[in-house]
Amino acid sequence: MSAEAAVSILRWPQEEGRRSLLAAAGRLRLLLVEPATPAPAAIDSQEDWVRLPASEEDVEARVLGLIHRSRPTEARIVLDDCGLLHRGDDWVALPETEAALMAALLAAAGSVVGRNVLVEAVWPGGSPNRNVLDVHMVRLRRRIAELGVEIRTVRSRGYALSPH
Repeated sequence: MSAEAAVSILRWPQEEGRRSLLAAAGRLRLLLVEPATPAPAAIDSQEDWVRLPASEEDVEARVLGLIHRSRPTEARIVLDDCGLLHRGDDWVALPETEAALMAALLAAAGSVVGRNVLVEAVWPGGSPNRNVLDVHMVRLRRRIAELGVEIRTVRSRGYALSPH
C-alpha cells in the first residue's frame, strides 16, 4: 500500500461531511485548505492540513508525518535467530558478535549489563583486550540507531538498552 493510500486526502471545507465520516472510522486524513479559508480546528491526532497551493513535496511530507505519528511509539525490539534485530516493521542485520552483545542486553532489558557479562556472552574465555568490547559497542550503536534504539553507557557499571 502506498503512503497516499493509507491517508485520505480531502479538500477543506468542501468535504467537511466526508471528514467526519473518516474521523469516525479512525482513518488518517490530510486536509487541503483553500487559500482564503481559515485553518480547520483539529479534531484528533489522525489529521493534519496544508494550505493550497501546496507543492507535491509538502503534501508528501504531511502524509508521511501522519503515518509516522500513527504508529505505536513503543514497538517491541526482537532479535531473531538469523541476527536480524526487529523493531516494528523495521529491521537491521547484525554480525554474529554484535548479535551476541544485543542478546545479552535484551535479556536484561531495563537493567544495567556489566562489561564482564557482555565479554562473557561473546568471548567465554575472555576478551582479547579491553578495547575490543568498546569497538564492537560503537559499531552496534551505529547499526541500531536507525531503529530508534540506543545503548547508554552507565559509568563504571556497564551498559543499558534504551529505546528512544
